[in-house]
Amino acid sequence: MASISVAELPPQGRSTYALIHDGGPFPYDKDGTVFGNRERLLPAHQRGYYREYTVKTPGARNRGARRIVCGGKPRVPDACYYTSDHYASFRRIVE
Repeated sequence: MASISVAELPPQGRSTYALIHDGGPFPYDKDGTVFGNRERLLPAHQRGYYREYTVKTPGARNRGARRIVCGGKPRVPDACYYTSDHYASFRRIVE
């Protein structure tokens, strides 16, 4: 799987990534909810392991297509992944 550094994330992605590690508060009700990995593009884990967070898209009237999905404990995740195309592809976020 391809990777992306935190510095390479869009500014809104860096903000979301920081909020994840700070424990919020998050701007959208869906942030922090369970991500089912139905696409099976992320490593397999039991349901509830992954949580999704919105990365704001400038000009979008809704949540847009960008997300960060993290696995493990909410404030100290094992791994986080960025998607700019609403789960069609992921890149692992590296520090």
